[in-house]
Amino acid sequence: MLETVVVVFHLLAALGVVVLVLLQQGKGADAGASFGAGASNTVFGSQGSSTFLSKFTGILAAAFFITSLGLGYFAKEKAHELTQEGLPDPAVMEVKQKPAADDVPVLEGQKPAVVPADVPQAPEQK
Repeated sequence: MLETVVVVFHLLAALGVVVLVLLQQGKGADAGASFGAGASNTVFGSQGSSTFLSKFTGILAAAFFITSLGLGYFAKEKAHELTQEGLPDPAVMEVKQKPAADDVPVLEGQKPAVVPADVPQAPEQK
C-alpha cells in the first residue's frame, strides 16, 4: 500500500518537474533584448530573486529524489524477502547426472551394445 502511494507521488513529481521546467523562461531568452533593446540585465546574468515557479520546481525535484530513494528501499526489501523465501540457487538446480545407456547417441554404422527385445529392429541396409 505504501509502495503504491510512493510510486504515485514519484510519477506526479516527475511530471510536475517536466511541466515546470518547460514553462519557465531560460536565462538566455532575453539575450536579444540585452544587445540594444533596452534591457538592463546582462546577457546571461543572474536573475534577481527566484520566482515562484523556480522555487516550486526545486521542491518537486527534491520530492522526486526522496521518492526515488524510497522506491530503491522498497526494491531492496522485496529482493531480500525473495531470497528469504527460499528461491532455488541456480547452481544447485543444475544437477550433473551420468547419462543412461538409452540416452547415449548412436553413431552411424554402429549398433548399440544392448537392444531391448520389445523394440522392433530396422532392416539392415546393404
